[in-house]
Amino acid sequence: MAIYAWRGRNTQGELLQGELEAVSEDAVADQLLSLGLAPVQIQVATAPKASENWWEHLKRRAIAIEDVLIFSRQMYTLNKAGIPILRAFAGLESSAEKPAMVEVLKDVRASLDQGRDMATSLARHPKVFGPFYVAMVRVGEMTGRLTEVFLRLAEHLEFERDVRARIKQALRYPTFVIIAMLIAMVIINLFVLPVFAKVFAGFNTQLPLITRGLLGFSNWTITWWPVVAALIAAAVVLVRAYLNTPQGRYNWDRRKLNLPIVGSIILKSTLARFARSFALSSQSGVPLVQALTVVAQTVDNAYIGARIEQMRDGIERGESISRCAAATGVFTPVVLQMMSVGEETGELDALLFEIAEMYERDTDYAIKGLSTAIEPVLLVFIGVLVLMLALGVFLPLWNLGQAAMGRGGG
Repeated sequence: MAIYAWRGRNTQGELLQGELEAVSEDAVADQLLSLGLAPVQIQVATAPKASENWWEHLKRRAIAIEDVLIFSRQMYTLNKAGIPILRAFAGLESSAEKPAMVEVLKDVRASLDQGRDMATSLARHPKVFGPFYVAMVRVGEMTGRLTEVFLRLAEHLEFERDVRARIKQALRYPTFVIIAMLIAMVIINLFVLPVFAKVFAGFNTQLPLITRGLLGFSNWTITWWPVVAALIAAAVVLVRAYLNTPQGRYNWDRRKLNLPIVGSIILKSTLARFARSFALSSQSGVPLVQALTVVAQTVDNAYIGARIEQMRDGIERGESISRCAAATGVFTPVVLQMMSVGEETGELDALLFEIAEMYERDTDYAIKGLSTAIEPVLLVFIGVLVLMLALGVFLPLWNLGQAAMGRGGG
């Protein structure tokens, strides 16, 4: 079978083009006619030219969450205006700036040309459109509420982007300080302390304990740094391999929720993501069991995902949502009470959105105080480090000065 490039017109007279894999040109024409397209030109597709070298491919910008957010907003606007899907994708493809996004839109449009639905076409790119995104689009196509679904997805992605941006902003200063401290420690151990070791060697006297400890650590670092570097690299590889296993990721996701300072932020942001995703799924008409199955895959935490699947199993057995949520042990009493009220009044969707907003506000407050909470710890650590270096370097010099003054006075 070969790949054929085709051009054709639909029932509205719009000129469309794409590629199809078929045995012959007649088979391509039959496929186009079955899709309601009148063939204009069919020819064997030429192999794409390798216009990019390895450097251009390496520096190509990857698709970020902002690109998917813009795509969702544009699809909402185009659907609301009544623009046909194929025409909408053609316009988005021509206006996209990133080459990677252009390729994705081109592939999705070609898939739509071949008669696939939008959810299936988007699912061909799992790194760009996640399971939750694809599931919501599928529900929108089934219920005829695709326009509203794209609006909700855009709002959901905007929240995700804002949370990530705030966390990065809060961690920027502590990260910079930690990196600077590590670089300073390496420079001091490899270049500064060896110079002082030569000076102290001429004292012919016993050095203070802290000085001997610093010099011993410096000598050990200079002698064994290749082994230390190899052990660190091996440890990183082993840890990454362990975290890529289901059990390893589950254990790490459970433990990081109990980390000091950042553990509560991770928990609140994850539960906010769960509440908003669950509310959006339920509001769009997704059955509860199916909604929880999809949401469990999108919370980006294996431990919380397992607790959500535990909720799903309880609901399948006929238990109430609030009771299943209480059994997970991750929700606060206030949230459990709101779930119970929403379940009794039939307003679960609205209350889930309120729960999401409550967790989002708590996450925002916690993120704003993150730098304030980390800075004292960093200052104490830096102070202890500087004190040790100062005592280790200047204490022998002070002792030498005192000894010299004593001899001179005698």
